[in-house]
Amino acid sequence: MRNDCPGCEARESCGLFGAYGVPEACLSIYRGLFSLQHRGQEGAGIVTGDGQRVKSVRGVGLVSDVFSARSWKELKGHLGIGHVRYSTTGSTLIQNVQPIVVECVDGVWAVAHNGNLVNAGELRAMYQESGAIFQTSTDSEVLVHLLADPMFRRRPHRVGRALSELKGSFAFLLMTRNCVMAARDPFGIRPLALGALGQGHVVASETCALRQVGAAYVRDVEPGELLVMDETGLHGSQFAEPAPRAAHCVFELVYFARPDSLVFGENVHKVRLRYGMRLAEEHPVQADIVISVPDSGNSAALGFSRKSGIPLDFGFIRNHYVGRTFIMPLTGQREQGVDMKLSVLHEVVKGQRVVVVDDSIVRGTTSRRRIRFLRQAGAAEVHVRISCPPTAHPCFYGIDFATREELAAGARTVEEIRKFIEADSLGYLSVEGLLSPLQRPNDFCAACFTGKYPLDPSRAQGKKDWETNRPDGELGLNL
Repeated sequence: MRNDCPGCEARESCGLFGAYGVPEACLSIYRGLFSLQHRGQEGAGIVTGDGQRVKSVRGVGLVSDVFSARSWKELKGHLGIGHVRYSTTGSTLIQNVQPIVVECVDGVWAVAHNGNLVNAGELRAMYQESGAIFQTSTDSEVLVHLLADPMFRRRPHRVGRALSELKGSFAFLLMTRNCVMAARDPFGIRPLALGALGQGHVVASETCALRQVGAAYVRDVEPGELLVMDETGLHGSQFAEPAPRAAHCVFELVYFARPDSLVFGENVHKVRLRYGMRLAEEHPVQADIVISVPDSGNSAALGFSRKSGIPLDFGFIRNHYVGRTFIMPLTGQREQGVDMKLSVLHEVVKGQRVVVVDDSIVRGTTSRRRIRFLRQAGAAEVHVRISCPPTAHPCFYGIDFATREELAAGARTVEEIRKFIEADSLGYLSVEGLLSPLQRPNDFCAACFTGKYPLDPSRAQGKKDWETNRPDGELGLNL
C-alpha cells in the first residue's frame, strides 16, 4: 500500500478476508481477521451487505479493540470483506483504515488492499489535476478513482480494465451491495487463497484464516485473475495475462506468514524447518544450546537443532500481549517493544554458548538489544544464525524498508553487522539455501536479497518519466 505522495512512509503488509453466501458473514470475517492479526496491528475494518444495504465498522487498533457486540448488530448480511492494516503508506488515521467505502454514481463500492502500487503517485496526480479529491493518503484509493472514471465505468469488464492500469504488488478485495470480488497482480507477489464454506466461499491472505472459520481450501487466486462471487455463483477470468515468470514474495515464507499457513503452495513451517537445517550445514558452530527468537524463528531453530545435534531450549519467553516489533510504526516504539516483548530465561542461558536463530536482520537495532539481554543474563557466547540472506536492497512491493540506508546490510559487510549487533559470530542463509526447499524456486521474488526486481523500481523512487495511456474499447456497464 505504497504511494509517492509527500509524507507517505513505507512500512509493511496487511491481511484480507472476504466472504460471500455465508450466513452472518461478519462473524466469519471477524474470526478470519483475528487469525490474520499478525499481518497488521494499526487498524481493522469490516464491510458487509445483505444485497440491498452496505454497513461498515472501522477503527484504529487491534481486531479485538475495534469490534464489539454492537458491531454484530450493525454488520448484517451474507457477504462482506475485512482488512487488518499495517500501513505501507499513509499515517495511522481512521480515514486510512480499510476497507475504503465510497459511493459512486452506480452505487457503493468497498475496497481492501494488501501490497504496494508503484504507479500510485502518477495515477493520483493525474486524477488530482483533473479535480478529483482524495480522502486518504493510501495508494489503495487510486483503484476507487479508476472504477469511478467514466472511461472505465462505461465499458465492459470495468473492474478488470481498472486493475490492469495498476503496477506493483496487490491482492484486492472489492465489494458492491450484492457482489464480492478478489484479484491478484499478474506477478502473484502477494498471496490470496480461496476457500469453500458451506454453500458459500471465503477468500483470505493466508490459509490459517480459512481453517479458523472451518472453510476448506480450494485453490489460490491465480496471478492476473479476477474472481467474482455473486448470486449466479463463482466466476473467474483473467484481467491480465500472468507475467512470464511469477514473483511470489519469499519474505512471506521467511517472516510474514503464520507457520500453519499454506502460502504459494508451500507449508510455511516445513519450509522454515528446512531453512534451519540448511543453516546448520552452511554455518556450523560449537555451542551448548540453540534458542529461537519467537515466534517466527521457532521452526528454523528446530531445524538447526535437529541437523546440528545441539539441544534446543527456551532462551527467550515471549509476552504474547505485545505486537510484532518489526511492524510497529515508529523506531522508538520498536525499541521499547523489544523490552516488553521478550524476556530472557536466565537459568537456561547463564554460562552457556548460545546459538540464537532468528528469521531476519532488517535494521539491526533489535538484534543488538536482544544480544545484550543475553549477555546480561550471563551467556558465555552468543552466536547468531539468520534463516535468510542479508537484506541488502529496498523493497517497493509492501515491506517496511524502502531505502537502502535503513538496512543493516545495505552498506555493511557481514563482519561489520556482526560487530554492530555485538555477536561472537554471525551466519546468514545463502540465496541458494533460501530457494532450495521450494517446489518452484524460479517463481519467487528475492529482490530484497539479490537486487533483482520483477518490476522496474524507478517509479517507486519517484521518477516522473511516465505517460498516461488509457485503453479504448466499447462502451457498456459490466463488471
